[in-house]
Amino acid sequence: MEIQQRILKFVTRANWILLFAASILGFALLPPDVAQGILFGGLIVTINFHLLSRTLKTALTPPHLSSLSAVLAKYYLRFIVSGFIIFVLISGHYVNPLGLFIGLSVVVVSITIASMCELKHHIFKEAT
Repeated sequence: MEIQQRILKFVTRANWILLFAASILGFALLPPDVAQGILFGGLIVTINFHLLSRTLKTALTPPHLSSLSAVLAKYYLRFIVSGFIIFVLISGHYVNPLGLFIGLSVVVVSITIASMCELKHHIFKEAT
């Protein structure tokens, strides 16, 4: 399996696992508005990551290569919709901003873990 495919598969799975774990811990240990922020933030970023992955996969797979402007249009549309959802969640006091920030960090944590695992894999591969 190619390194890119391995990392993408790892990050996609880790996103959902981290979202589930953070949400469970949040609802068990934190006030409801913080826990809801973690859940909604994680859902927003995880779904966005999935949609971006799908957009890029279809855009870069021959024979139906998409134009750069089509890919960017989808990206900015997702960005605007996400921003609107975040605005409504915070301005309506549905979630705690700190919880939302934690939830929005799910993909960053997944990518960091995937990078560290891949680096460890390469270091030990070269050592043998």
